[in-house]
Amino acid sequence: MASGIPNAMERPHFIGIGGAGMSGIAKILAQRGAKVAGSDAKESATADALRALGATVHIGHAAEHLADDASCVVVSSAIRADNPELARAAELGVPVVHRSDALAALMRTSRTIAVAGTHGKTTTTSMLAVALTELGLDPSYAIGGDLAGPGTNARHGDGDLFVAEADESDRSFQKYDPDVAIVLNVELDHHANYASMEEIYESFEAFVAKIPAGGTLVVGEHAGARELAARVSGRPDLTVVTVGEDEGADVRIRSITPHGMTSEVTVVLPDAAGEITFTVSVPGRHYAHNAAAALAAGVRLGLDPAGLAHALTAYTGVGRRLQLKGEAKGVQVIDSYAHHPTEMTADLEAMRAAAGDRRLLVVFQPHLFSRTQELGTEMGQALALADASVVLDIYPAREDPIPGVTSAMITDAAQAAGARVTAVHDKASVPDVVAGMAAPGDLVLTMGAGDVTDLGPRILARLSD
Repeated sequence: MASGIPNAMERPHFIGIGGAGMSGIAKILAQRGAKVAGSDAKESATADALRALGATVHIGHAAEHLADDASCVVVSSAIRADNPELARAAELGVPVVHRSDALAALMRTSRTIAVAGTHGKTTTTSMLAVALTELGLDPSYAIGGDLAGPGTNARHGDGDLFVAEADESDRSFQKYDPDVAIVLNVELDHHANYASMEEIYESFEAFVAKIPAGGTLVVGEHAGARELAARVSGRPDLTVVTVGEDEGADVRIRSITPHGMTSEVTVVLPDAAGEITFTVSVPGRHYAHNAAAALAAGVRLGLDPAGLAHALTAYTGVGRRLQLKGEAKGVQVIDSYAHHPTEMTADLEAMRAAAGDRRLLVVFQPHLFSRTQELGTEMGQALALADASVVLDIYPAREDPIPGVTSAMITDAAQAAGARVTAVHDKASVPDVVAGMAAPGDLVLTMGAGDVTDLGPRILARLSD
């Protein structure tokens, strides 16, 4: 491994280089001196950021985009087998490396924290990245979203710490062997890859099994996370640290006091560390829990608790996690990545508390046919927390349609739960629809994992007309 570049990754080619996970690895390799190239479906700010680091980014997928001297081709689980660049790699005999293997290789020489869980991974990883940077530790990090401060999802640092988001969706997190692993929660999701809750537990158990002797597992108070802790409790060389509001938690959250769009959190740490109070600069109990888990992980790596807690205050958010997009005519527009019912409920409850007497209007775009088929009813029920909602058609991402599965499953469930909900099939008309609904003082929340995020600026522009 020369200059921190893993063997065979000196001249990598990324198929889908603009994706959140792929672009992070590409950025780190470029910063370490690799000759990075790749392709993506369309132009984006991420493509421009990669070019600024010296990477070659092609738009569209074509066999000729793969250079003859490429040392490997990096792919994610979203890349289809008939991709022309993948076919060209086979012709040339260029090794194909999965994104998770590439990230595992980048982390191998560092002390690592890997953050896993059905929800909250990006936020918690981001909190750690910001706090460790604030402490002057110059960490490396790879995250599924752009930090509000640095404006990037990944960075190569000269320090010995590496913080990474560990994705369970395709079992790729089983490739990592972190010194400290955080598991925030364990729920049934990613229905195309997991047939049952038992399969989910088995996947998380395989992830935990990769923690080396003497390592630490930090678990949140979610029932699924605690069940996972019980399943691995027989391992004598693993320290399990529980975090939560329950009296028996090793790191106990004694209080969470909301203050508009922030919260004051008091945490009781074990041993002589005592009680620490700090500010979390995003609203909602779930974000306070994420911060407490980040604190617990850092302390296990030997960081000063008070210093780390103060540094966590510097976290001001990550793109698409209750991100304020702007205000027009007295209406604030906020963007949320929430797409699973648990995430939707948590963000809606947080915004409900922040809104006070103001109205909360939601523009929701379901993500994936398989997820909607399994959880559409619960999605609709979550929307009952809003004063009114607009529901778009399903964003397919990598999936083909499933007969009979449409966003009507969600609107029907929402109406049955007493919600005011409107189905809008033409995404381009949403700004006009919202402008007709919103009044000064309202909060508008665009929500979903697809391209609904594009609507925030358009809604603001329409409100300004």
